[in-house]
Amino acid sequence: MIFLGPLYNLLSQLYATKINHFALIKLIVLALDKTIFYFLFFMVIRLIWLMTIRSRRTIKSEASVWLFAFYLILVLMLTTFRNTYFPWNLTLNLHRPLNEMNFVFLRETWKMYHAPSRLDFVYNSLGNILCFIPFGFLSPFVFSKKQTFWRVVLAGIIFSVFIEGMQFLLETGVTDIDDVFFNSCGTVIGYFCYWLVMIIRRRTHKTN
Repeated sequence: MIFLGPLYNLLSQLYATKINHFALIKLIVLALDKTIFYFLFFMVIRLIWLMTIRSRRTIKSEASVWLFAFYLILVLMLTTFRNTYFPWNLTLNLHRPLNEMNFVFLRETWKMYHAPSRLDFVYNSLGNILCFIPFGFLSPFVFSKKQTFWRVVLAGIIFSVFIEGMQFLLETGVTDIDDVFFNSCGTVIGYFCYWLVMIIRRRTHKTN
């Protein structure tokens, strides 16, 4: 790790023997470390682009772009590129049999629900939902406040399918139709959070 090594070492000393699923904490810290690294590249490219076009953008609109970029990088580092710091070290496996994908809706989720420990069920279902709430919430701010509900949901589905497909080709995770479903649910929840914020803002402006 480049940035968060000391933090991880501290967490490891304090909790490695006390938390059964400490590997999950390691995954999150490593993903954050990689996200910071690649976000710095985004910052440089974005600043150069802004200076080149000399666009008069508001601080709020630009902040949403930066936050959305950080979020997208983090999701990719948690999923598709979880096993390496540098994505170009990965290799595509174009000969992987398609029957290794799970296309049976909720089959694996049902198995996890009835397992002795339901931690995997909570992590898979709730984790995938929470992971995509920011997507549904931030997308309308970044691209256009006229983005419709269905466009945002479709974009969330496409991003989820992209992640699942890359995990399959790069062998960095399990490809499961349930993940796309839960990601889509997260996108829907995120969009409704955005919708509520917009309603509150309009009512606040009318009151003032």
